[in-house]
Amino acid sequence: MASVAHKVALITGASSGIGAATCRLFAREGYKIALTGRKLDNLQSVAQNCADVEKLVVQADLTKENETEDVVTKIINHFGRLDVLVNNAGILESGNIETTNLEQYDHLMNTNIRLSPNAKGRSIVNVSSVNGLRAFAGVLAYCMSKSAVDQFTRCTALELASKQVRVNCVNPGVIVTNLQKRGGLNDEAYAQFLERSKTTHALGRVGQPEEVANAILFLASDKASFITGATLPVDGGRHAMCPR
Repeated sequence: MASVAHKVALITGASSGIGAATCRLFAREGYKIALTGRKLDNLQSVAQNCADVEKLVVQADLTKENETEDVVTKIINHFGRLDVLVNNAGILESGNIETTNLEQYDHLMNTNIRLSPNAKGRSIVNVSSVNGLRAFAGVLAYCMSKSAVDQFTRCTALELASKQVRVNCVNPGVIVTNLQKRGGLNDEAYAQFLERSKTTHALGRVGQPEEVANAILFLASDKASFITGATLPVDGGRHAMCPR
């Protein structure tokens, strides 16, 4: 803990799911944390449930460039530094080549690819998806957006390597969060989706937000000091599965 006690981590999309779990884990490890997202009440609740470290809550919509710049300014003014950036904010919507319209496409891209490029810590971890590694029917624009996150990770890793800034990403499989419900599934459909997902992940189960947070913490830490440009599946083996 002593080695990170002075370090500051910014987590976007921190109000729930993987983002909230990442905040709690980083705080337990001794990081000072900045939490940002659109829902202030949820952010404050997450902050209260984090360990007793210095915290900064900044409400912002990362699809708006001026608000993104304001987040960075507030963090630097408050902490004086930024060491780790976790780009976690994202949404899911269904749609195929025949049903996806440009409005939906733009909405997904403008949310999932807005990765706070001006907030450069010494280590950047982007939250992508197994959908960035593999093709799945019915979520066309979402898959495209996550593939873009993976390529963004690789390109920026090369561009920032000379500055000793590492850029990596995690690619979760199905994780128990509100992502699918916000994407349109009701309670019954979501329960059926989770049950079916046991058969689409090699380990025979879905994942928990804390399991993704552990991978994020590793990639952000000095233990991953020689890793950059990597896409790390945290998906119970789903990326390796093929139908038979």
